[in-house]
Formats: sequence, structure tokens, C-alpha cells
Amino acid sequence: MSPHTPMTPNAPTHSQIALIGAGPSGLAGARALSKHGIAFQGFEAHTDLGGLWNIGNERSTVYESAHLISSKRTTEFKEFPMPDGTADYPSHRELLAYFKAYAEHFDLKRHYRFGVRVVKVEPVSDAPDTLWRVTLDVGGGQQETHEYKGVVIANGILAEPNMPQWPGQFNGQLLHTSAYKKAEQFKGQRVLIVGAGNSGCDIAVDAVHHAQSVDISVRRGYYFVPKYVFGLPADTVGGKTKLPRWLKQKVDSTLLKWFTGDPVRFGFPKPDYKIYESHPIVNSLILHHIGHGDVKVRPDVARLDGHTVHFKDGSHAEYDLVMTATGYKLHYPFIDDALLNWQGMSPQLYLNIFAPRFDRLAVLGMVEAAGLGWEGRAEQAEVMALYFKGLDAGQTNALAFSKARQGPSPDLSGGYRYLKVERMACYVNKDVYRDTMRQTAAELA
Repeated sequence: MSPHTPMTPNAPTHSQIALIGAGPSGLAGARALSKHGIAFQGFEAHTDLGGLWNIGNERSTVYESAHLISSKRTTEFKEFPMPDGTADYPSHRELLAYFKAYAEHFDLKRHYRFGVRVVKVEPVSDAPDTLWRVTLDVGGGQQETHEYKGVVIANGILAEPNMPQWPGQFNGQLLHTSAYKKAEQFKGQRVLIVGAGNSGCDIAVDAVHHAQSVDISVRRGYYFVPKYVFGLPADTVGGKTKLPRWLKQKVDSTLLKWFTGDPVRFGFPKPDYKIYESHPIVNSLILHHIGHGDVKVRPDVARLDGHTVHFKDGSHAEYDLVMTATGYKLHYPFIDDALLNWQGMSPQLYLNIFAPRFDRLAVLGMVEAAGLGWEGRAEQAEVMALYFKGLDAGQTNALAFSKARQGPSPDLSGGYRYLKVERMACYVNKDVYRDTMRQTAAELA
């Protein structure tokens, strides 16, 4: 069967949900829809599944050395655990194999058309229960358009580079981490990494072994979490006792200093926010290399001039390659922003899932939280599928939820004051979010 052939040719599209994406969130959506008997058609622009974890996918932003920053047991799908023998922090290769096994176990691939890109999604009318017109690029210069009962968008949130703009011109290589694949790219180069998020720190550590020199430019302070504590993955230690937020922040920030030292001593600015108000950096190797003089910490970039980078403290240095580890933007290019209730840096969706104006327009995976894992995405998908199933059956609980969906979302922050930056635009508190997902699913069931 050709990758462009619909897997359910006899089912009319207007009785199906269109599901966009076959990465972790898309597969979670496919699992939930199929489990609850909801007809759907999946679309994936790449020729195989895995999303960003498939390094062969041209939209993938993983690199050869990429591994999970959360451990396997806090990240895996609960109903399909990772096999015994999987590394504590699996590589992208192990993860792709895991997603392929997940899809095979639940027979999900047959629902997808691979190598088919969604180019436009638009409502047929303004009615809340409108059909959705979906235009597809099926390759070879051909397009198709079909009308679907609803649309679930799960095309990922880590694919569209957020590239900073600085005054001046740089005459060396200026790249975003999305263009980074192998450490050999740094061979013999004077390298500046801009941004000390998880990818920035990973890549700086990679560069040490190949580059002539490595500097890392930072705007703000960070909290660094080791991957192992007492020989165990850090995210599996403790957590049984729920502390009040203020006490947890105080205790954990003190413990971190015991395990990793004070990052200010290594040249980082003192954080102007409390721990957990931004995504923590799960990498203590960067501190190891800074302590050994392999990496030098620099302030924020002020301007570029040829091969010279000027920093905001008045210092400057020469580089051959500047790589910006400045994150990604939420990007749904095939649908009008207004349909997703886009405000500021992100869509404002009920529970980070549902568009307020429409019954059957949902986004999966537009959520970030330390330790949320793929089970958190599976719980999103379960809520979505139960809601759609209840709508189809005219259940009163689904109709009540539909009314709530049109109003403001409940507070999912857990009282944390998250940084107002693009990286944190869809951030939630893991415990509050997962509790809300489970409670909502129970109400809809």
C-alpha cells in the first residue's frame, strides 16, 4: 500500500477526526482515539513516526548525543513501560525504537498517511460544531482537500527556531541549535554558545572535545540539577512527601547547592527567580567543564562585528562559530492564529488543549512541565477522546464540559510565578496539571 493511500477508504471523512503528527503526542492521541472507538485519520509529513525523536526526520531537532533529561520511569507511557535494560536516560535511538514498538503494540500505523503534509486547516462555518476543511500536500505537486468532523493538532512544539536578532554583522557561521547534529561541526573552531538551557549546555559539553575554544553566553542565572543523586536518577529520589510550594523551593535549592555547588561561583549570574519558576537545567557536566577551564561563561551578547562578539559588560572575544541555543516558538502554520485563541506568545486554550470557540478543535502536546513525561501527554489525549466520545453520544457531562471549555482555563501554575519568556509560554505545574487531567477524565467518563 502506498504511503499516500488512506487506511480507511470506506469511512467518509466527515465522520472522522483529522490527527496531525506522529510524534509522542500524536501517537498518544491515536492511541486514545482508537481505544475509544473514534474514527480518525492521521497525517505525518515525514515518511515514518517518531517526530523530533526520529533524527532522520527533516523537522527533527535532536542531535547525535541527545538523551532524555528525565529518567525513563518518569517519562514512559504507563500502559507501555520501556523495556528492562533501557538506559536510565535513553538516547534518541532507544526512544525511536520505543515509539515504533508502542505504535506496533497498539496497531496505530494503519491509521496514518505518511509523507503527507497538512498545509491548511479552516472551519467550514462559524458554528461551534463545524466541519473542518483540511488541505494536504500529498507530494508530486498534488494537493487534496477533505472535510473532517474535527481536528487534533499534535505536530510538536520544538521545531520552529526562536532566532535572536543582534545589531551588527557576524562573518563566521551563525547557527541555531536546530542545525546541530554532530560535535565534529566544531572541529578547530572558536565557538560561542548563546543560551544555557538544556540543549545549550549539552552542546557546549559536546563542543569541548572538538573545538579550539568554547564560551557560553548567558542572560540570567540557572538552577542546575544533577542526573544522579545517591546513584539514582535524580527525578526518582524523594517526592513521596508533598511539601508546601515555598518550603519545597527552599529545601530543594539548598539541596542543589550541596550536590552541584553554587553556579555563581562558576561565573553564572545569581538567578533573579526562585527554583521551579523556570525549567531547571539537568546537566552537571557543564559545571565540571567550566571548573576545568574547558568552557568560559560570558555575559549577554550586545552586538556583532565581523568575527568579534561584544558583550554587555564591555568585554569582547573572537569566534568562528556562534550557535544560538535560544529555544523554539510555538508554530501551527497551517491554521489561523485567531482560531486557536492566540494571545501574546501562545494560544490560550482550555486546559492547554481545547480551543474555546469550537467543539472539536484540540491541540495535544502544547504543554511543558518538569517531569510531566509522555504519560502527561497520554492523559491529555484521554481527556480529548472522552470529550469527543461524550459529544457524539450527547452525554450531559460532555455538554457541560463544552460550556466550561468556552471560559477561562483554571489556574494550572500551582502558585509558581513562571518566567514570562517564550520558553515558558505553555508551562504548567506537573502535579496540578496531571491531577486536573485525571479528575477531568473521571468526570467525562
